[in-house]
Amino acid sequence: MTDTLLQGRIALITGASRGIGRATALGLARAGAHVIACARTTGALEDLDDQIFAETGRHATLIPFDLADGAALERIGGAVYERFKKLDIFIHAAATLGSLTPVSHYEPKDFNRVITLNLNATYRLIRQLEPVMKLSEAARAIFVSSGAASNPRAFWGAYAASKAGMEALVRTWADEMEVTPIRCALVNPGAMRTRMRAEAFPGEDPETLPLPEEIIPLMVELSRADRVPTLETIQFREWAHSGHA
Repeated sequence: MTDTLLQGRIALITGASRGIGRATALGLARAGAHVIACARTTGALEDLDDQIFAETGRHATLIPFDLADGAALERIGGAVYERFKKLDIFIHAAATLGSLTPVSHYEPKDFNRVITLNLNATYRLIRQLEPVMKLSEAARAIFVSSGAASNPRAFWGAYAASKAGMEALVRTWADEMEVTPIRCALVNPGAMRTRMRAEAFPGEDPETLPLPEEIIPLMVELSRADRVPTLETIQFREWAHSGHA
């Protein structure tokens, strides 16, 4: 079943092959948006496209690439402009957990990979997509963050630092975009039944956690042209319990 809340809007979603990114891609497609799905795994993106087509009768645009691939990141803005001439929605859901280890025990290559994927790629995507988002009448950029950004804990150093840096970067960019059509939002989904959560907490019963699909109404709401988000980090559980979901 589909609706038209996002009819005619173009949405690029990273991390679209699984978890929150995949659920969001499906939700925005159901709401009428044309989805540009980005992830590393071509097969998983094709499975996503099959489901989108089965439910909506429309195909997604698939862009398989690794966020660590600088050359691919440098092409994405031009590719979106060439095909669509604008970008209305950018949802950055891709991230990596990295190793959970004391700060002094990180191997430099492992620490650098987390920073590359979670922070540097955010900057490079903003750099590439800002010009094409300015061509939208009401662009929305939504970044999936984490409670670790504001409440770091032992052994989560690289991930916490990368997410805290991402939040600072997004807040800075949002301030710079005040006189443009671009508005930003930060979302902390909290604990969800995702692969990353299972990696971080292998002994946890996943049945006690909400499914990624439960965040779809929030992501659709934030993507609407008539919804202007504030930049306070939105806590999904608080939002859901307040009666919005």
